[in-house]
Amino acid sequence: MAVGSTYKVVELVGSSSESVQQAIDGAISRAAQTIRNLDWFEVREIRGTIDDGQANWYQVKVGIGFRVDGGEDITED
Repeated sequence: MAVGSTYKVVELVGSSSESVQQAIDGAISRAAQTIRNLDWFEVREIRGTIDDGQANWYQVKVGIGFRVDGGEDITED
């Protein structure tokens, strides 16, 4: 019987003074340092601060999905 992939989702908040895109990229980049099998993300919230009538800080809540290893994927190091 064929079995599909199983995923776990972690929620992270990325932030940037430059853009929403940089906030997303920063969260994904940080997750990639400690989590393997990253496959997808979804933006759940976007917020920021305003200074002198302009957006000056961006904060993005993202769900990042990664594939859970199966028994055949696990090796002893």
